[in-house]
Amino acid sequence: MSPVTDRDAGRPQAILIAGPTASGKSALALALARAFAGTIVNMDSMQVYADLRRLSARPTPEDEAQAPHRLYGTIDGAVNFSVGNVSRETSKILEEIRAEGRLPIFVGGTGLYFRALDEGLSEMPTVPDAVREAVRARAEGRETEALHAELAALDPAGAETLRPSDRMRVMRAIEVFEATGRPIAEFQGRRIPGPLSGRPLLKFFIDVDRDELRRRIDARFLTMMEEGALDEVAALHARRLDPMLPVMRAHGVPGLIAHLDGALSRDEAITRGQADTRRYAKRQYTWFRHQMGDDWIWTDPESAHLIAKKRLSAAAGR
Repeated sequence: MSPVTDRDAGRPQAILIAGPTASGKSALALALARAFAGTIVNMDSMQVYADLRRLSARPTPEDEAQAPHRLYGTIDGAVNFSVGNVSRETSKILEEIRAEGRLPIFVGGTGLYFRALDEGLSEMPTVPDAVREAVRARAEGRETEALHAELAALDPAGAETLRPSDRMRVMRAIEVFEATGRPIAEFQGRRIPGPLSGRPLLKFFIDVDRDELRRRIDARFLTMMEEGALDEVAALHARRLDPMLPVMRAHGVPGLIAHLDGALSRDEAITRGQADTRRYAKRQYTWFRHQMGDDWIWTDPESAHLIAKKRLSAAAGR
């Protein structure tokens, strides 16, 4: 297959593949990359971290050898790699892929990453490190509900939009208010266009039978354990990182750390990891159904491959 060009303006300039964990997204992306001279770009918030190859189900070295992969395992777990970081990094990556004449294929399960690619980001203010550290020090040891009550006193409207249990977003809203003296909602309406804004795109959401998906999730977690996920988490735990960091809240990590600390048996930790992952998959379905546009094609991997082949080949005049 010859490298992709833009000689036909109607030809998709990128393929986006979203869906719940364990739905077969990565295999589809690899098949399309091999067929259409594609470069695969990660859109999963945990697969960016170097610390979690097994527990985040990153592509294997054998898969990575079959097509270029970008933004996988490139970030240290001590870094809070935000959606803003992702947008800036993918903008640079996209320019490089296009210069190489390859087809960008973005794949993952993090809805905000996809939204940043296409719709763009809210123009959020920079929070100084000193402010962030002060807010986190004040929050240490306190229940999330208490932090939510603090936010409600500062920013009642912002607090109403957040679940009292959503510690990460509650903390972010407090940090923004402390840094600027203004509610976070004032910044969320200002948008910076995403790197794919205005381009013709082919968007797939991989839909899988729910019972089958739950079976895959449970089986994959057991496979991860067999392949050394516990050793991976033990190495991460030994670093004594801030528990608020995304890598420390990855599905499976809290339960396996509790096991390493003697609070859970191995079987209990596995059960917790499986259940957390199943709940996450359910949230992924809900988020995409209600937050993304109607230009996403909900389908299975095999049908997505056929649709992509038809669209790309027709646009190229083949």
